[in-house]
Amino acid sequence: MGTRWRSLRRRILTPDVSETSLDVRGFHKKSPEAQDLLETVGTRFLEGYAYAAEAATVQECADRLDQIPPRFRGFAYEGAGMGFGVRDGLPLGRSDLNDEFLAGPGDPHNYLILVGIGWAMARVPRFAWPKSDKYDPVLRWLVLDGYGFHQAYFKTKKYVDGQFQEARFPWPADDPTGYTANAIDQGIGRAMWFIGGTDPEVVAGLIRRFPETRHADLWAGTGLAASYACGGDDDELVKLGELAGPHRPSLAQGAAFATEARVRAGLVVPHTEQTARIFCDMTPEEAAEVCLSIKADLGPVAMTDGLPTFEVWRRRIANEFVHLGGVSR
Repeated sequence: MGTRWRSLRRRILTPDVSETSLDVRGFHKKSPEAQDLLETVGTRFLEGYAYAAEAATVQECADRLDQIPPRFRGFAYEGAGMGFGVRDGLPLGRSDLNDEFLAGPGDPHNYLILVGIGWAMARVPRFAWPKSDKYDPVLRWLVLDGYGFHQAYFKTKKYVDGQFQEARFPWPADDPTGYTANAIDQGIGRAMWFIGGTDPEVVAGLIRRFPETRHADLWAGTGLAASYACGGDDDELVKLGELAGPHRPSLAQGAAFATEARVRAGLVVPHTEQTARIFCDMTPEEAAEVCLSIKADLGPVAMTDGLPTFEVWRRRIANEFVHLGGVSR
């Protein structure tokens, strides 16, 4: 396929960067610095998406992604996961680009790519959704995290203001537990950090509007976003932990997830040290080891003790942090 056609495909498929503007989205603006950070995250995400939309091979895409500064590279890989996901869903084209991406140069960024696939699912017809059994049986729930983030980010009135919750979500097809809503809520909670403009009081206020039964998942997502993207100083991050109240361990669990993703990909930056210290009372490497050792103990199985292994993993990580702030779980 020629360069001209690939450039045209990029222009056709890639959303306009204005979609990431806080003004366009109507999100809270805490400060010019926070606004610039969140909009840069969006810009880098779309940059990764565009690389995937245009690339002739997944390696060509990865080579371009690896030129992006470490702080934002993961977001670009997430965008590329969405870009390849959209291409996988197009008629008359390949349907295994993300498979090749995950098995090859995208492997160190697998968490982010799976999240990006969830973004793509929100944009392509249901019949074009990927089969869930092609993904790691534990990590596949991250796809629904991505779907939840997308819906909260672009359909904020429905999913955040209206606290809409998906019922009987059809992916994965082999879930007997109805866990999909929990995984989607983690993504909605992750979007809260963006919608609330990284302002702890605003974010906590958004979460409080939801039924209490959804708070743990929402706080886990918020902890993930606050740790991966950051956007707060020490006092603000400490305040976020205080506002989480009884869900402080869930906040720490999300933070540990984010930290492990950065450690795995070699993208640890100063704010990773900051958030690991404040949310987990650990170094990034220690927080990552908590995630990895518990996952290794559980093994690569879909279900554990009648629950998705992903949920058991999350709960056991959270239990490692029940001592923080004297919180019980």
